Amino acid sequence: MNLHGIDLNLLVAFDAINAERNVTRAGARIGRTQPAMSAALARLRDLLKDELFVRGPSGLQPTPRAAELAEPIATALRDIQRTLDFTQDFDPSTVRTTFSLGLSGHAGSVVLPRLLAVLAARAPGVDLTVREFDSRDAAIDLLDAGDVDLTVGIPLSASSRILNARLFQERYVCILRKNHPTTARALDAQTFLSLNHIQIAPDTDGLDVADAALATKGMRRRVALTVPQMASAPQLVASSDMLAIVMEGVVANSGFADRLTMVDFPLPLNPVPFVMSWHRRNDAHPAQRWIRNALLGAFPHVWLASENLCGDLVQPYY
Repeated sequence: MNLHGIDLNLLVAFDAINAERNVTRAGARIGRTQPAMSAALARLRDLLKDELFVRGPSGLQPTPRAAELAEPIATALRDIQRTLDFTQDFDPSTVRTTFSLGLSGHAGSVVLPRLLAVLAARAPGVDLTVREFDSRDAAIDLLDAGDVDLTVGIPLSASSRILNARLFQERYVCILRKNHPTTARALDAQTFLSLNHIQIAPDTDGLDVADAALATKGMRRRVALTVPQMASAPQLVASSDMLAIVMEGVVANSGFADRLTMVDFPLPLNPVPFVMSWHRRNDAHPAQRWIRNALLGAFPHVWLASENLCGDLVQPYY
C-alpha cells in the first residue's frame, strides 16, 4: 500500500474520530471544523480504499480495517509527541534514552565512573553506549557521521563544526618497580638513558611524547619493549627493571600503584588536556546539552570553555 499521500494531519484526524465516534466531537477534540474533519475522512477513505467508519446506532463504528489501524496509529502519534516533548523539555529524572560516547582508552577509565554516578543519582533511565577511537581523525569521523553524541580525548583539530570544552588534564610520570636501585638516587638524564624502556607505540598523531622531548635535546633512549597501550605498562614495570613513561591517572587505575614508584621525567613535559567534543549541529538540543553539562559537572575543577581548542600538541592517544 502506498502511503505517500497520507500526511500526519490525516492520522491525527483518524485517531480523533476513532476516539470520539463522531465527526463533530472529533473536530472539537483537535481544533478543526466539522467540514475539515469530513474532508479528512473522505481523503483517508480514498487513500486506504476502505470506508473506515460507518454509521451505527451509537455513532460511527470502525470497520475491521480501521480497527486494525487504530492501535498502531495511536502508538505512532504518542511516540511522535514524546519525541517532540523530548527535544523541547528534557527531564532526566523520567526520560528513558541512550547516549553514545566516543572515548579514547584512558579517558574511559576516568570519565565513566564519574558520569555513571551522576546518572544513577539524577537520570536512572539514561543508558550509555561507548565507542573507542585511537586518533583525532577517527573521533571527528564519529562526530561527523552522528555515530556518537560526544567524544572525550585529547583536543581535536580546530574546526567550525566541532566544539570543545576541557574536562581534565594528566601529567606524565616515569614509573619503576618499588625498590628499584635507581629510585635511591635522582633520576637525571644520564641515569634515565641508562635504563631499558617500555615504549607506548606511537600512532599517526605523532611521536611518543617522551621521545619527542628527548629529540629536542639530541638524546635517544633504549627501547627494550614496545606495547600498543599505556594501560599494560604498570604491570610490566612492576615485575621488571624497566622504566615506562605514563600518565599519572593510568597508574592510579592500574591496580599496581602500591608496587610502583613514580618519579619525574628528567625534562619538562606538558600535561595532557582531555577535552569533550561535540558536533555543532547538536549544540542547542536540550538532551545533548544536558548530557554535556552532566559530564562537565562530574569534573568540579573543569576549565570551563565553549571554545575550539587547537590540537597541535605532539602527543598520542591512549
